This record gives sequence, C-alpha cells and structure tokens, in this order.
Amino acid sequence: MKREYDVLVVGGGPAGAFAAKTFAEKGYTVLLTEKRPAIGAPVRCAEGVGKTLMHEFLKPEDSWVAAEIEKANIIAPDGFTMELEPEKAGSEVGYVLNRKVFDRDLVWMAAGAGADVQVKTRAVSPIMEKGEVKGAILNQGGSTYEIRAGLTIAADGVESKFSRWCGVDTTVPFREIETCAQYLMTGIDIDPNATDFFVGNLIAPGGYVWIFPKGDKIANVGVGIGGDRSKPGNRPVDYLNRFVAKNFPNGKTIELIAGGVSVCQPLSCTVANNLMIVGDAARVSDPLTGGGIYAALYTGQLAGDVGSKALENGDTSSHALMPYDSTWRSSYLGKALERNYQIKEVFIKMNDEDLNAIIHSVSKMNLTDFNTLNLIKSIISANPKIAIKLGKAGLKSFIDSF
Repeated sequence: MKREYDVLVVGGGPAGAFAAKTFAEKGYTVLLTEKRPAIGAPVRCAEGVGKTLMHEFLKPEDSWVAAEIEKANIIAPDGFTMELEPEKAGSEVGYVLNRKVFDRDLVWMAAGAGADVQVKTRAVSPIMEKGEVKGAILNQGGSTYEIRAGLTIAADGVESKFSRWCGVDTTVPFREIETCAQYLMTGIDIDPNATDFFVGNLIAPGGYVWIFPKGDKIANVGVGIGGDRSKPGNRPVDYLNRFVAKNFPNGKTIELIAGGVSVCQPLSCTVANNLMIVGDAARVSDPLTGGGIYAALYTGQLAGDVGSKALENGDTSSHALMPYDSTWRSSYLGKALERNYQIKEVFIKMNDEDLNAIIHSVSKMNLTDFNTLNLIKSIISANPKIAIKLGKAGLKSFIDSF
C-alpha cells in the first residue's frame, strides 16, 4: 500500500468520486477513501436530479435511472393540486436515480481513470504541519496509518468532520438542518412519471413531503422538516407515518433511511492551505429543495480542474486554490444558492393560508419555463399580500436583480 499520493479524497459520494476521477484523468496519483463498507449504501437522499443538469456532466446509463420524470405536482395544504406538465416543468423534469448503482459507478469511473480506492476506511485526523494540511491519519480494519498528500479533498458530507479538524467551522445552525425520514415503498398507487410535492405546516413544517417514483407502484416517500420543528411525537418519522397511513394504508415499506441536509448558506470559504471542500461538506446543497447531486458533481469536477493546475504549479496554498471558491460562487450554482436561501427564509415562515393562495394563483398562470426564479416572480405579480411580505424581507428587490 502506498503511503504518499498527489491527492487524497476523503469521502466516496458523488463529489468525492468526481473529484478523484478528474484528478486521475489528469495523471495525478489519487487515493479515494470511504468510511462505509459499500459505496452508495445506505442511500442518503431522495435520488432526484434534473435531466439537463445531469447531462451537463454525464449521459446516464440505463441502470442508473429508476424513473424518468415528465411532470411535477405541487399539492397545497387544502389538497388542491397544481400540475406542471412537461412544457411547463422546464428544468424541473429529470430522473429518479438508483443511487446505489450511480454512486458505485462513479467510483468505478475514478478507479478506471487510475485512482486507488479504499472502503471501510475512516479518516480519524488530518496531518497538520505549520497550519497546512499534509494528508490524513486513516483507520482501516483496526489498523492506523498515515497517508501523506500534496492536496486533500474533504468530501465527507454535512458538517464535514475532516474540515472541522483542519480548522474550518462547518457547524450548521440547528434551525438550518432539515431533518428527514424516507421510506422506499411498494404496492402504492402513483403516477410512475410524476413527482409529487406536498406542502403545509401540518404535514411538513418548514419543509415538504415528496413522492419520487422508482417504478410501477414503487416510490421513495419522504418528509423533511426544519430542524427546530422536530419534537417528541412530531419527529420526521412521525410526520411520515401519518402521511403514509392516510395516503398509502396498504403500501409496504421495504427500506427506511433518515438523516439531515443543510439548508443554510454555503461555507464562507471552501479552501485552505492544501485543502479543498466539495459537495455537501461545502454546504452547497440547494437550501430550498435540499437537492445536492448537481452541486456535488459540479464542485467535484471544478476542484479537480483547479487543484490540478495548482499541483502543476507547485503551489497548493489557499491563495492558489481560491479560484475554485470564487468560480463556483459566481456560477449558476452559486447564484442559485444565494437566491434560493433568501426565498427559503421567507417561505418557511408562511402560514397555510399563504401557501394555498400562492399555489392556487400560480396554477392559473402560463409558465412556459418553470424554474424557481420565474415561479417567485409570478407569485409576486399575482399575490399583492405575498409581495408585501417578500418586500419586507428585502427579497423582492433581490429577485429583481437576477
């Protein structure tokens, strides 16, 4: 086993795998480590991704796609359904993935490009010398050893422990962790080509319920709520159980996952000396939806591109790596994260009456390109009451600037 690499990647999710693949394709020696014994298991998300966004990086394999989504339904607290057909849904249509297969194949791509891979291998601390990251101390099968690297990539998920050990504050405010529970269910009556989103303070305070199809009568059914809304008897799994009992009383649960996703602003800086932070570890999941697959692929690839140039120049200081941080912030991703955070802060404070009014009014509009920005602009124009609330929050002028 080698003890020194050009690049050490801590975390084998999409961000880490794509970073490892990018570095390896450019000829650098790479070690990718994953603390779990199997890549992609257990699944940690609802598995949805926009079609256009996915094609920006990869042409999906048939085995990755559990369902191709053609439309979306948004269900108001009063039960009214707003249907978004393909011609309206725009960038919101996409795929529900088989993440166990997708994540594994991304790591196989990295390995095929030349990266070494170690599973059930946990980073227990960074190697720090004069304030610079020089690799990590790893534990595998009870054995502890050092891996030294010119550049280390932190891809270890929400509230990245590795980055925190390196001196980066990765703490997410409690109210800005969306706590989630999800069942993989079978034997349920659903539209296999439509995603459903239910909103309302009685069923998902500070969040929403989702149904993401994975085949005929099979779907991910989950709920996410604000971290500060979870209480005994009203935990995410309690809300989920009540929703399932009402809507799918004869359905069968074959898998349960639970976890948290950050719905806060990104880290204030995603580089340090010899360190780059990617994906959920950088807190770049969408604060409005919680989606993070696109952001993971984008930041993983960008880290590989920028980090490779830094290695080539023999300078992996925070200054040399800063183009990574500034590039993603000024990109479509960075602007969307900034906008959606501001929107989220307003929407989580709305009551069910406001939510009903919004969904009823928007359903009557001709949205030829349904995306978050166009939706919010339409809400402002159609709902004077909501527009006043957005204006008080400083959001209307913020939206108009885009």
